[in-house]
Amino acid sequence: AIAGHPYARYNLGWEELENGRIERAKRHSIVAANLGHDDSLKFLKELYAEGHASKEEYAHALRAHQAAVDATKSPEREKAEEALKRGELRTI
Repeated sequence: AIAGHPYARYNLGWEELENGRIERAKRHSIVAANLGHDDSLKFLKELYAEGHASKEEYAHALRAHQAAVDATKSPEREKAEEALKRGELRTI
């Protein structure tokens, strides 16, 4: 998680929630959502719906998540994804 792996942050968020540390769970989910992790954004949305995150925190994470996702897009990547869908490429 310290190295910036979003899935590790997501897992830590759930662990913190299970241990009753909602504020720490929220912070882990915000960091992971800011890195583009979809499930962390959903988790943060649930925290917001339950009143554990503010509207501003959720809105900021939503914008940062979208920016992270947009940063990973490129014409080459989109072409490769289309080729995979058509069966022209195989994954290893």
